[in-house]
Amino acid sequence: MNSRQNQLQAFERLLDIMDDLREKCPWDKKQTMQTLRHLTIEETYELGDAILDNDVNEVKKELGDLLLHIVFYAKIGSETNDFDMADVCNEICEKLIHRHPHIYSDVVVKDEEEVKQNWEKLKLKEGKKSVLEGVPKSLPALVKASRIQDKVKGVGFDWEESHQVWDKVQEELEELQVEVEAGDQDKIEAEFGDVLFSMINYARFLNVNPEDALERTNKKFIKRFQYLESKAGELGKPLMDMTLAEMDVFWEEAKRLPNK
Repeated sequence: MNSRQNQLQAFERLLDIMDDLREKCPWDKKQTMQTLRHLTIEETYELGDAILDNDVNEVKKELGDLLLHIVFYAKIGSETNDFDMADVCNEICEKLIHRHPHIYSDVVVKDEEEVKQNWEKLKLKEGKKSVLEGVPKSLPALVKASRIQDKVKGVGFDWEESHQVWDKVQEELEELQVEVEAGDQDKIEAEFGDVLFSMINYARFLNVNPEDALERTNKKFIKRFQYLESKAGELGKPLMDMTLAEMDVFWEEAKRLPNK
């Protein structure tokens, strides 16, 4: 591994390159925070994919892409005299010190859960009116639900036992079935959302990340379906011309293959 000096030199090199690009590259010169936003989101998802794939080399590359975006934003901020890279680093350093009094002060905590509770209490003391203010509005709904539940748990609003959460899931499923039978589409959607929210809540009690779990299933389905497509191609038969029974033969084969 690199020494701290080498790490700092590498970071300084990146800052110097960013200066060059902003001055000399036509594309980089045109970028604003607004034009970079969607690209940053894309890079974040690519990093997430690499982490889920457990591809350490790809994680390293994607972290570099994301770091470039951070440096880019800081460079733009410096051009308007709003902030620079030092301000960004110092801001997060001060926040981390303030929110870890069990490390940088005399506060004593007994476990990770108490750390999280203190974190939320400190945020409220900093002027936030709601513990939910820190949940980005633009988060995907599944991730947002998970973060909402984590946040309220931090101030003690949570179930005590996992079986209580499972009972809630069952209750929501029954309510959904009632609305399905009644045929009111708006109420069906509302109850379906309640089921999903309850399942995400239950995932917490199982120590399962619902986003990771669903993406794992997505990847599994994609691999199996693409196997089905390849087998259909070998037969020279379009999927649309195959019966479900014929498709199911290859689907079962895909399930038996390694990593499928």
